Amino acid sequence: MRVLITGATGLVGSHLSNLCREKGISVNYLTTSKNKIQKQVDYRGFFWDPEKGEIDRESLRDIDAIIHLAGASVAKRWTESYKKEILDSRIKSAALLYSAVQDSGFSVPQFISASGISVYPSSLQKFYTEDEQAVDDTFLGEVVVRWEAAADEFEDLDMKVSKIRTGLVLAEEGGALPKMKIPAKYNAGAAFGSGKQWQSWIHINDLSGIYLYVLQNKLEGVYNAVAPNPVTNEELMEKIAEQLEKSQWLPNIPSGVLKFALGEMSNAVLASQLVSAEKIQKKGYTFQYSNLPKALEDLL
Repeated sequence: MRVLITGATGLVGSHLSNLCREKGISVNYLTTSKNKIQKQVDYRGFFWDPEKGEIDRESLRDIDAIIHLAGASVAKRWTESYKKEILDSRIKSAALLYSAVQDSGFSVPQFISASGISVYPSSLQKFYTEDEQAVDDTFLGEVVVRWEAAADEFEDLDMKVSKIRTGLVLAEEGGALPKMKIPAKYNAGAAFGSGKQWQSWIHINDLSGIYLYVLQNKLEGVYNAVAPNPVTNEELMEKIAEQLEKSQWLPNIPSGVLKFALGEMSNAVLASQLVSAEKIQKKGYTFQYSNLPKALEDLL
């Protein structure tokens, strides 16, 4: 089996690429940097530039699936120009992949797209499954709707389409956790806002595992990629401090302070999404890290 991965040099992509190769699955990857192109038997790089509509169609030869992870980070201040970059990096890149498959003459059976649980409206009480029809009325809600719509287009090419709605990714070398542990390390950790907002988290190994499981079992549709046991933000910050053997004594950081410091991006920090992992579990996926303490023990 050979797959094409976009965003393969990022946090999730690098973990997934390594996992695929461990399982005997060869990886083609697209990169905007010609310096990052490698030509190993099981790890082959190809150039693309979604802004200019350029892509090496040889990347599509003899592949069994496309896993589309590329997209600008949402963890930067959302100026109007950067919000456009967040959207374009997902939508334009998907459109380029679509046209490349359509024009190449190569048959690609499966398309797996990253997505986000930020599509679900913020709520302290509601428990969200993939069947939820309501959409959060924030910028990130709009991003996910358009992101998934771009993925659905691939059904017109007779491809099986799946969308992986990802929660808060916990990883040692990137994402939110390294930033969260810095204040905790100095006994200065604190919850955000009320601290009661739900954090549906996932260990990076389980996120990679879910992508691999969807690939190998040719699953279609939407799947939440979150651990089975979400926690509140307050619990998350407390458990990080405990794992580092530090105390958490500072008061919560007020919502107003976060809004002043982060602008519109504070919505992502303060949002509450209590999200179900039941669908992927019923399909047979077994989590390595179901509970937060075990995940933090591994990562910290």
